[in-house]
Amino acid sequence: MTATLEQRLQALEDIEAIKQLKHRYFLACDNKQPEAIRACFVDGPMTIDYGRVGSFDSADAMVAVYRQLACAEHIVEMHHGQNPVIELLGPEQARGSWGLFYLLIDTQQQRCTQLGGLYQDEYRKVDGQWKISRTAIEMQSTQILDVSEAIVRRIFAGRSAPTELDDPSAQAGG
Repeated sequence: MTATLEQRLQALEDIEAIKQLKHRYFLACDNKQPEAIRACFVDGPMTIDYGRVGSFDSADAMVAVYRQLACAEHIVEMHHGQNPVIELLGPEQARGSWGLFYLLIDTQQQRCTQLGGLYQDEYRKVDGQWKISRTAIEMQSTQILDVSEAIVRRIFAGRSAPTELDDPSAQAGG
């Protein structure tokens, strides 16, 4: 069955709205805006799996940990989402995958951590607005550098650093 022009236009608008949602999420993370991050997610129970950062059963629980780990002046972050693949499953449900390029500069420990990962998301339209209803990330690459001296020293390069080298709670505690 061929979609009407109106249905095709709505699908394009929905896909663009989901892309804008994820971009708002990344920007809010970089700008340390917990309320804006929270606004990107549905209310109520959901699944958020951020690997070493934690697994959460609600957006509120995730945002509470975000405040602890990322809202310190010495933590400077950059989240870049790329290569989105969005699939509409119905008028109010979708799923998508995103590549992540992430850079963390810890000005206290004088370390830079670069991560590459793949998000798997689910989205739901609530009161006409797309929201993230489930998200998980799988890290695919990690590089940790000591930048305390004039010559950068590699601490780790590979898929996933050992916890003692890449512990988000230790970074945030400063």
